[in-house]
Amino acid sequence: MITDVIDHLAGIAPGSSLDRLRDRRPDAREHAQRSYDALFTPDDEGEVTLVERDAVAAFVTGLHQDLTVARFYADRLAELSPGLLKAVEYEVEAGRATGPYGVYTGVLAAESEEGPRYRASDPAALGVRLAAAFEHAHLLVFRPREAGRGALAALRRAGWSETGIVTLSQLVAFLSFQVRVITGLRLLNQEGVTA
Repeated sequence: MITDVIDHLAGIAPGSSLDRLRDRRPDAREHAQRSYDALFTPDDEGEVTLVERDAVAAFVTGLHQDLTVARFYADRLAELSPGLLKAVEYEVEAGRATGPYGVYTGVLAAESEEGPRYRASDPAALGVRLAAAFEHAHLLVFRPREAGRGALAALRRAGWSETGIVTLSQLVAFLSFQVRVITGLRLLNQEGVTA
């Protein structure tokens, strides 16, 4: 069992300088792990199944193009639903972008960049719920300012409850945070930062 998923994915060895550096923020370290545990090993799946959670995780981390983190979640999904993994990997390729994107008005108009708008390539392989979840996750990753009532309505039409939508949004936010923290820790390690 992994006791600290960020350490595991960033390649931080116990007692290393990065381990000591993370120990300076014990609350941050503990809360990050607790968030992972709550989202990926909940006592009760509730309205979002473990398969859906790992499928969303494999998709979102694939979009972030962190091979180690994406492989970790893809492997988790493969244990639960090997057949679904191929469809998820296909959607990652279809959804790749650089972002962020969005069309804005007023003072933000100069930041406008249209960019691609993702729609699930093979909704039949994913199922209605996951296809909608992937479209929403892509929106949150690449077009967060455009997330609004219409996006939530699309999830509801696909069978997502309010509680499920909150869990889905928490997954996307946590995974984006996790990838960024891991990337930063790897960079610190490359720079030889000591605690």
